[in-house]
Amino acid sequence: MQNKPSITDYLQLHFIVLIWGFTAILGKLLAPLDASAVVLFRTLLAVVGMGFVLLGRRQSLLVSPTDRWRLLATGGLIGLHWVMFFMAARLANVSVCLAGMATSSLWASVLEPLVLRRRVRTIEVILGAVVMAGLYLIFRFEFDKVVGLLVAVFSAMLSSLFTIINSRFTQRYNALVISFYEMIGASVGALILWLIVRASAPPDVNHVVQYVPDSLMQWGWLLVLSLVCTVYAYTVGVGLLRKFSPYMAVLTVNLEPVYGILLAVLIFGDTERMTLGFYGGTLVILVAVLAYPFLNSRFTKTQATLPT
Repeated sequence: MQNKPSITDYLQLHFIVLIWGFTAILGKLLAPLDASAVVLFRTLLAVVGMGFVLLGRRQSLLVSPTDRWRLLATGGLIGLHWVMFFMAARLANVSVCLAGMATSSLWASVLEPLVLRRRVRTIEVILGAVVMAGLYLIFRFEFDKVVGLLVAVFSAMLSSLFTIINSRFTQRYNALVISFYEMIGASVGALILWLIVRASAPPDVNHVVQYVPDSLMQWGWLLVLSLVCTVYAYTVGVGLLRKFSPYMAVLTVNLEPVYGILLAVLIFGDTERMTLGFYGGTLVILVAVLAYPFLNSRFTKTQATLPT
């Protein structure tokens, strides 16, 4: 049973989304560090940070053996999501990466009924079609960035999936405990990807791509990414799933492109300036997802008044 969210909860959720909007920028600032390396060191530092917080709180880490493995597996999904997320920003740019992430509510509308076994809502299917129209506009005008956009869309699917899974765990366990186990799983998954990428990379690539941070600047950005964007933001975000439905949480996260694209243009300038078609497609996606609460409320009331 979810508690009713307060104004503070809404403000906190938006603040978390603002922080997440900055993560793609951090991923670009960390170049030429490989995406798998970014996630590996991010999650390892996050595990250490969360461990200190848990010790300070004397928080019990007791979970059932079955749930422990499920949490670790969910962490593996998170690790893969983050690798794909940073890879998309490198393949295209921050703006295209975040536009692809705006499809997460579409994925949530498809996956939530399957995972939580609830009925498919007509309004979510309609809005999903509108989101697809927005993606078509982006594909049409930014065809040279299709690969990066596709990787971002896949990353959005993984994001929606683990958000829905976590909505069940939050009803049974402390948010920090969930995050701790999932960061361990994410670091193991990232390590496997890091080893595969490093072993399969051609020799000439090793001269332009880094697999271990080698400067104080990179370690500084990694600390911001792990402590602020992961230990703080991810843990608070998981905790807020006690108050918000998975779809509503994912819907709010769709504001991440708005915050992130504005920050990217301010920081990177011309490299993030896109065609009018890109901004038109992104606007279509955002209008669709932001209209959901109003349309869903009206649709629900209409259904309630229909004769049965």
